[in-house]
Amino acid sequence: MGFCDHNILIFDGACGTNLQTMEIPESAWDGHKGCNEYLNLSSPETIVQLHSSFVEAGAMVLETNTFGASSIVLAEYGLESRVEAINTAAVQNARKAIGSRENVYIAGSVGPGTKLPSLGHIPIDTLAASLAEQIQVLITAGVDALIIETCQDLLQVKTAIITAKETLDELGRDLPILLSVTIERQGTMLVGTDIAAVVATVEPFGLFSLGLNCATGPADMESHIRYLSRQWPGRISCIPNQGLPEIIDGETVYPLKPADYANHMKHFIENEGVSIVGGCCGTTPEHIRQLAQVAATIRPAERQVEA
Repeated sequence: MGFCDHNILIFDGACGTNLQTMEIPESAWDGHKGCNEYLNLSSPETIVQLHSSFVEAGAMVLETNTFGASSIVLAEYGLESRVEAINTAAVQNARKAIGSRENVYIAGSVGPGTKLPSLGHIPIDTLAASLAEQIQVLITAGVDALIIETCQDLLQVKTAIITAKETLDELGRDLPILLSVTIERQGTMLVGTDIAAVVATVEPFGLFSLGLNCATGPADMESHIRYLSRQWPGRISCIPNQGLPEIIDGETVYPLKPADYANHMKHFIENEGVSIVGGCCGTTPEHIRQLAQVAATIRPAERQVEA
């Protein structure tokens, strides 16, 4: 069975918040503290351990630890020349965590970067070149799909999709492209775009899926997921944070308990036809374990997409 053939695909949890809970020696950062992607090279055992914990919990798809592994973001740490090495190592680490298991896949994570073209932070050509470099390495290293995630700017979205498709064509490859946008609590992306505009803009591109991740917990995603269920013809993904973060005793805590999270996702699957599920910030292996247990007993609802 291939990536595209499963009724439900279960993604893992976000690398960032989980790495914050792990004991990582100071020497592993090698002066690049805060660049989680550098750990693919300097502490691969840490990344393999993290991935393995989610595979053992029931995750079917591992996102590579490459959220900020484009030259644009890596340049902030003086690592812009290490794009190939970091992204290649990230795929290898995920593959090692999977081992001989069947029906577990790798999605190459392409983050939004730190410069938004709609706000004039970066020229489109510069953004496209950086994305093409990262995407080419991820594809060559052997990912099973690409996920363009945590998108906050529709111009960045279009640039990333077009770049991914052009790069796949150049390499003679055909991989699923998943798109996941971030809708803030006020109901739009960071630059003001609502979910209806996202659907209208990206529908012609033939994406494998469209959905939401980050910013909020599943409760605040309800109306947007419902809209996608009725208006988006492809598969729908929902990869929420575990609620809104709270500061408790000086530490950032995500309050949504695994059982509550699993119940929210069960609702989305059974009632809105969501078929790609996982977790973003605050998601632990236990969250994914309980999600996997629930998902094993249900099927996505049949959807009637409005013409």
